[in-house]
Amino acid sequence: MSDAFPQTASAPLLQVSGLGKSFGGLRALDSIDLTIFPGEVVGLVGDNGAGKSTLVRCIAGVYVPDEGEIRVDGMPLGPHGPKRAAELGIEVVHQDLALVMHGDVAQNLYLNREIHSRLPLLRQIGWLDKAAMRAGAREILAQVGMGGLVSVRQRVRDLSGGQRQSIAIGRAVGWSRKIVFLDEPTAALGVRQTKHVLDLIGRLRDRGIVVVLISHNMEQVLTTCDRVVVLRLGRKVADEPISNLDGPTLVSYITGVRQSEP
Repeated sequence: MSDAFPQTASAPLLQVSGLGKSFGGLRALDSIDLTIFPGEVVGLVGDNGAGKSTLVRCIAGVYVPDEGEIRVDGMPLGPHGPKRAAELGIEVVHQDLALVMHGDVAQNLYLNREIHSRLPLLRQIGWLDKAAMRAGAREILAQVGMGGLVSVRQRVRDLSGGQRQSIAIGRAVGWSRKIVFLDEPTAALGVRQTKHVLDLIGRLRDRGIVVVLISHNMEQVLTTCDRVVVLRLGRKVADEPISNLDGPTLVSYITGVRQSEP
């Protein structure tokens, strides 16, 4: 793990202020404040039902919060949905990856962002510029350290678990220049594949991209992240640099035995 990105070097890339969200009588998020700077890798941890998924869905525009504000690079997210979040540079890699298994690598990297032919007649009938998509796909693979290891024409169903995870992350990184949320990115991966994904997180950090790692693997969080945010029952109970944490301390925050000083 490299040193945390110097927070005095720039303005926050993501700023969440007083965020609240309820579902009927259930208070899912209560007055959440969160500030993340360029190049930080932040762990987001908590037990099931802590509010992690709700927070991510609010930031990704899936949910509209009841109160509070979300800003990306100083720009308000507002109640404009996932399209607005994507325009601001937010991408989420879900645990199920959402890949089209029978499609090839290029098709998956350009899913819902296909390049259509420039020729008017072909464009009118929905003809895709597959050459341009394959060229762009090769650039994305190079960004995530997969250049030369995977062909853009390979079917995703023929790739290993680690390679599929890299494709899903590559799709996010290919369109996001700011913030990527990774939900349990190493779940069900072997040791070698896990190392590749964790190395990829380091490369994203070096490019100034914010990575928010959502994980139940405390060892990976402690060795990969610069800072850890802990949610419990919809509230933020800790926001600490890795230098202040170890395994037992982190678990004590998650279980409610300990809370950060106000």
